[in-house]
Amino acid sequence: MQSLKNNLWNSSFSHIYIEKKAKDYLNTKEILSKFKDAIKIEIDHYKDVFSRGHQSFVLQKNSPKLILAVKEDNLVYKGAEVCEDFGNQHFYYTSSIMNCIYNCEYCYLQGMYSSANVVVFVNIEDIFNEIEKLLEKHPVYLSISYETDLLAFEGLTSYTSKWMEFASKHSDLKLELRTKSANFNAISHIKPLNNVILAWTISPDKVIVQYEKGTPSLDNRLKSVRSAMDKGWKVRLCFDPLLYIKEWRKHYSKCIDKTFDVVPVEQIHDISIGVFRVSKDYLKRIKKERTNSMLLAYPFECKNGVCSYTKEHTEQMINFVYNKVNKYVTKEKIYI
Repeated sequence: MQSLKNNLWNSSFSHIYIEKKAKDYLNTKEILSKFKDAIKIEIDHYKDVFSRGHQSFVLQKNSPKLILAVKEDNLVYKGAEVCEDFGNQHFYYTSSIMNCIYNCEYCYLQGMYSSANVVVFVNIEDIFNEIEKLLEKHPVYLSISYETDLLAFEGLTSYTSKWMEFASKHSDLKLELRTKSANFNAISHIKPLNNVILAWTISPDKVIVQYEKGTPSLDNRLKSVRSAMDKGWKVRLCFDPLLYIKEWRKHYSKCIDKTFDVVPVEQIHDISIGVFRVSKDYLKRIKKERTNSMLLAYPFECKNGVCSYTKEHTEQMINFVYNKVNKYVTKEKIYI
């Protein structure tokens, strides 16, 4: 029965929707060359598929489709207040890909988007042009992997490599690439850049197995972290989001000890610590999709439109993880 259940779904990206105006882009042609057997469907606008009503994000995760589109507005966004700016004054983020290949139970994207299909904007050069306009005014700190996991898609798009090449030409641009991927080998040929930070989300094995479906194990993430450090890249470790699960102290303690057994402390650029938080509207939609989620059944407290754990639980988790991490890393390198 399990085999029958698995076979009911088409493979991921079995169907590819292509905007008419996207079909002549070089990135479109390169991506399509990797899916010779996929069914290609021409569309007028990506939102005709991606934003239509009555979709199930959770069900679509079983067989996501690929959409190739041209991004025409909102190429760069101001950084959100719930995100750490690490002391950078001009904090922005951008989305050259929408959605992720992973299936994390707590992911805010399932509250943000009505579809789990993946949209790749093939005109990444237009985003580069927009960044250059900002750089004429001031330095820019830019997160490029908030609404996807760019490194996990590197075999499909090569966008991480393209961003690295762009960063190498702009010393006033500081990039953060956040990932759960163990795919560092895909960019290991690139010379380390002083203005690029590779940031890995570090989670306990218990969290990875139970709530971060499809993501690499902690061991494999740490192998990628170590490889990046050995090559000379700046690496940020993100114990974020911390999840309030049964025996969380035991699981996060074990995770932190394992991390610093593998990672040379002196080579860590910095560390961020934060608990799960999400906008009130997104949480409402996520709960509708994940009706059986024990993780999301927590009685979250909402303040100024952002929901998170109670003050007591937040302080317990932050203080515990901070004190544990601070045994290995000086406080100057830890952001909360």
